[in-house]
Amino acid sequence: MENNEPNLDAVFHALADPTRRAVVQALVKGEATVSDLAAPHDMGLPAFMKHLSVLEAAGLVKSDKVGRVRTCALDPATMTATERWFEEQRAFWQGRYAQLDDLVAALQGEKDEE
Repeated sequence: MENNEPNLDAVFHALADPTRRAVVQALVKGEATVSDLAAPHDMGLPAFMKHLSVLEAAGLVKSDKVGRVRTCALDPATMTATERWFEEQRAFWQGRYAQLDDLVAALQGEKDEE
């Protein structure tokens, strides 16, 4: 993987947890404070901050602190690079499925000729 690519293991680890996926979904709508992000989750702030640190370590979320307020936002570069990886996988498997479809059609044609 190139140096400018995200660590996909860290990205997938971060997204493996439903709380962290919910945070990413909330941030798709725009920036939010930690307290706003934590509000829908039934856990203490220290536990929630651990989830945020996993998202930040994966490069999915960036945060800025002004005074006592920490505001979070998605990192579009990591999201774009991860999306590009999914697109490459989709293209690869679509090609493989097309080959399989061609093989099945050829075998059906041979069967029909018998």
